[in-house]
Amino acid sequence: MLKTHNCGELRPKDDGMQVVMAGWVHRRRDQGGVIFIDLRDRWGITQIVVNQETAPQAHQTASEVRNEYVIQVKGVVRVRPEGTANPELETGEIEVAAQELEILNRAKTPPFYINKNEKIDEVVRMKYRYLDLRRPQMQRNIVLRHKIVKFIRDYLDERGFVEIETPILFKTTPEGARDFLVPSRLLPGHFYALPQSPQQLKQLLMVAGYERYFQIARCFRDEDLRGDRQPEFTQLDLEMSFVEREDVMDLIEGLMTELTIKVAGKTPRFMPFPRLKYYDALDRYGSDKPDLRYDIEAVDVTDIAGKSAFPVFVNNAAEGKPVRVLRAPGMARELSGTALRRVTEELEQMAKAEGARGLAWMALPANESDEVKGPIGKFFTVEQKAELFERLGAEPGDLLLFMSDTREVVWAVTDRLRRHIAERLGLADPEQIAFCWVIDFPMFHWNEEEQRWDPSQHMFTLPVPEDIPLLDTDPGKARGSQYDLVCNGYEVAGGSIRIHDRAIQEKIFPLIGQTMERAREQFGHMLEAFEYGTPPHGGIASGIDRLAMVLAGEPNIREVIAFPKTQSGADIMAHAPSVPEPSQLEELHIRVVLEPEKKPQP
Repeated sequence: MLKTHNCGELRPKDDGMQVVMAGWVHRRRDQGGVIFIDLRDRWGITQIVVNQETAPQAHQTASEVRNEYVIQVKGVVRVRPEGTANPELETGEIEVAAQELEILNRAKTPPFYINKNEKIDEVVRMKYRYLDLRRPQMQRNIVLRHKIVKFIRDYLDERGFVEIETPILFKTTPEGARDFLVPSRLLPGHFYALPQSPQQLKQLLMVAGYERYFQIARCFRDEDLRGDRQPEFTQLDLEMSFVEREDVMDLIEGLMTELTIKVAGKTPRFMPFPRLKYYDALDRYGSDKPDLRYDIEAVDVTDIAGKSAFPVFVNNAAEGKPVRVLRAPGMARELSGTALRRVTEELEQMAKAEGARGLAWMALPANESDEVKGPIGKFFTVEQKAELFERLGAEPGDLLLFMSDTREVVWAVTDRLRRHIAERLGLADPEQIAFCWVIDFPMFHWNEEEQRWDPSQHMFTLPVPEDIPLLDTDPGKARGSQYDLVCNGYEVAGGSIRIHDRAIQEKIFPLIGQTMERAREQFGHMLEAFEYGTPPHGGIASGIDRLAMVLAGEPNIREVIAFPKTQSGADIMAHAPSVPEPSQLEELHIRVVLEPEKKPQP
């Protein structure tokens, strides 16, 4: 080994120890006869002192050293002189007096500072990802991700789960997103598909009798990217036999609670996790993945507003459209006149962008003796205002935002405004963790364009047992036995109890527009397996990348993935995807046909 100790482990107890260290030059400070080097590796930073009088050769070499050079140092640990300790470093009470110093590799000047936490252009970061990954924040994130995966493996192993790998090359089936296809050389004209998830295979493992399976699975979806989504990702995939919904949820809630406390060093805001029914979540938060770090929610005031003199509310209430209010705590306290009008106009434009016709508001003055501000205040009696404020828990300085439209528009506006208010008021603390469960999803959503039902999760989800008869009579009212785990406004896990009976599975296919002939072609192996003694089973999948992003307090999933793709799905470091050699395409019997370039119009 070229090092006896890493750069994060030496302490005052090691005073006088002879050590050999190696790493990257984080900083160098030349004080003339003495050169100070902060030596860095992934474990931390140790200060190296190179004195010209006691180590002249090492000092001469240190004079050549620059940031990001890779060096080896041999020296003696010593406690720093009184008053010179660095409390910001875990090794800040000691330093290493260099006796020998060797440059193992020189470095060009990096395209960005590695020893400073500053904003760097995303394209530059992705092009030089191997340098970006040296930055301490990125190394903390990647190590945190490792610890998350290790904790999951140990936790499940202790509870009787078996880790089983499933194929990456599988069969293309309709599961929501586009498949990535891989051509077969041995079977010309045939293609494998990279798995969107091991859904069918983990169910088949339940048929095979393993009862408790998990996998840290690589998954692939050819879909548009966003801040919390990548074309290839990693998920905890888990399946259990002889369980009901509560069994799976209890297991995962225990896992996530301990993981958050023991690995991330944070305590969930709610223990046990709240459970929200799907439509309750939409009515209160406008989203089926609500951020519960802050207590802003829409309150139904249809009964009060419908009796006011404001025509829009009166008419909408008569038509069955809801009137809901978001309370922005203290948001109007410092606003008056032009500033208040500018803020409310900005909020109204957000509401209109989500399909609303407008946004009504009231501002409660900081001084209770002043009048309520806002264009709709005059339409409510004193008694109605008092009832309204009591229901909302309104306080002086609050801004009340009124929404009334179809419930779908109100949901969209609620979600948009709620997130904006939280960001504006600094309520979404990235260090806080708030989990909740969302249950009782509708089994299907109606697809008007295709004139068929779409599964709200996937086609293998079992309806809530008492709703199974509705598959024949009123599918739109059937609930699926699925459950989503939400954290800080992101879905971090989702699963369901699965169909294990062929007859029930065959009821689903016609509802989602599949002929039985096509279903047998695509899922015949599943249907046949269900005839060989399939146990009741259920499971869940949790996105490791997204979970790590939330626990690390990062805003983007790329911050916890070693080599992610850009928003366009490209790897600009390695220039992927790339154009294959003609001989490769010929061997696969593939011809690429590009659309002709459109000629510019005169």
